[in-house]
Amino acid sequence: MDTQTFLKNFGYIADSHNGVEKLRELILSLAMKGNLVGQNLNDEPASELLKQIYLKRNNLESKKNNKSLKVLPEIKPEEKPYDLPVNWKWVSFGNIAQHNSGKTLDKGRNKGHLRDYITTSNLYWGYFDLSNIRQMPMQDEELERCTVRKGDLLICEGGEAGRASVWSLDNEVCFQNHIHRARFYYGIDSYFAYRYFEMLNATGEINKYRKGVTISNMSGKALASIPFPLAPTNEQKRIVAKVDQLMALCDQLEAQQKQKTKTRVAINNASLDKLLNSQTPTEFTQNWQRISNNFHNLYDNLENLTKLRIAILQLAVQGKLVAQEKSEESAASLLDQINAVKNKLVNEKKLRRNKYSEGIPEEEKPYHIPPNWKWVRLSDVYDVRDGTHDSPKYHPQGFPLVTSKNLSSGRLELDNVKYISKEDHEKIIERSKVDKEDILFAMIGSIGNPVIVDVETEFSIKNVALFKYYDKNLANPRFLNYYLHHAAVKMKEEAAGGVQSFVPLGFLREYPFPLPSLEEQKRIVAKVDQLMTLCNQLESRIKQANNIQQKLTEATVKLLAA
Repeated sequence: MDTQTFLKNFGYIADSHNGVEKLRELILSLAMKGNLVGQNLNDEPASELLKQIYLKRNNLESKKNNKSLKVLPEIKPEEKPYDLPVNWKWVSFGNIAQHNSGKTLDKGRNKGHLRDYITTSNLYWGYFDLSNIRQMPMQDEELERCTVRKGDLLICEGGEAGRASVWSLDNEVCFQNHIHRARFYYGIDSYFAYRYFEMLNATGEINKYRKGVTISNMSGKALASIPFPLAPTNEQKRIVAKVDQLMALCDQLEAQQKQKTKTRVAINNASLDKLLNSQTPTEFTQNWQRISNNFHNLYDNLENLTKLRIAILQLAVQGKLVAQEKSEESAASLLDQINAVKNKLVNEKKLRRNKYSEGIPEEEKPYHIPPNWKWVRLSDVYDVRDGTHDSPKYHPQGFPLVTSKNLSSGRLELDNVKYISKEDHEKIIERSKVDKEDILFAMIGSIGNPVIVDVETEFSIKNVALFKYYDKNLANPRFLNYYLHHAAVKMKEEAAGGVQSFVPLGFLREYPFPLPSLEEQKRIVAKVDQLMTLCNQLESRIKQANNIQQKLTEATVKLLAA
């Protein structure tokens, strides 16, 4: 494929999801297959270059050891990753470069003068970070083996094995044992070799030569065995120049996309700020209409859509999502009815008197609410309990024990639940019996994830808060559920604990809750449901569009790289 055809497809690929990343992979694949620049018949073929490499290699090795170094076998046809131009040749990496790892850091045994050295923490794809350069003792006789000079290709042996960069500085530096230094014998452009390793990483082919998963490594033997596409020296240089040019263009496209995204995010944030600062339902409707009219531009990515969902919940709990109706009872009247039920339960000794029954001080009120709403404590309107804090013995069968791990994306997941005995279960439900339409809330670790119980299965809970209703006719579980989704963000910020954060039961019971009338709760839930459905539809379209575009891009990349 010629460059003009490639450039013609440049914009389409770059604009797709992860397009620039795919574009870089395409550039490298074309380059290493000999399809990025034209072949020149006057160039010395790779077969002749390889003879010169072996000659130089043997001369160097004979001066050191008075013997020729063993040449690795030629690449077998079935080992060749893909077809090359006729004047190229597949060779083993170990046949074209002298490579070894560096000095092992051992403070107790190392001797010599302190010298600067680099580790894998200094070596990145295409560059070095020398801000944290360190020193180790190094003897003079070790310098030849453990020093980097300009033009050497350095390759990580550990960490992200295979990560590579060319040392382009004039000053020399020592290197540690977790880095391979590759010094080419003759006729190899180090930057051409670097781009090949970059391609192996982009396509995932490099994993064939790695061992380990989380922390991988690449032995010297594995490095030597890597098939390398040897191109004529002059063509290597032309390829490097063209790849550099196209990668610079990718950098520009990436910068433009970042700026475009930044602008879109800024516009979205400004639109949501206006929406959140709406003073009346009418003003809210006007600001919402502006957003609706620009949905296509504002919400073509999932990040902005997440912010929209957060804004909808914030508006809902602030009383800005639906209009207040003067004919509806006030929140104070609803609270009186709930208190009457609570007092009856207390008198019947079915409930302990709530010690958090005083009003909310002004300094504790997070935001303004409509005048017919009322700030209360969560325990003023809901019976807030928790499950066991003990660790009951697990059994192959029995009663499910639900923990925070079973609360996921608004659903109760019982597939991976553990089981406890009937005796332990009965002890737990004596305090915290879960009924359908109760709400569960994770108190530890991933705080939040509120779930409305929608199953008849009998189970116990551990480290999970349970929200029950004093009277189901005086509460709307879905309004509470939406509120807890909103409040969980701030709760996480205020949570106690270090690595494993948690919110205590008293914290939840005292937490401020904006109480509207029961009728308004129902209207708010209906509105939130409507808007969340719209968001879900939009999310589905975004994912579908991204998926289609990605498949088209991948198909185009494969076609162009073939």
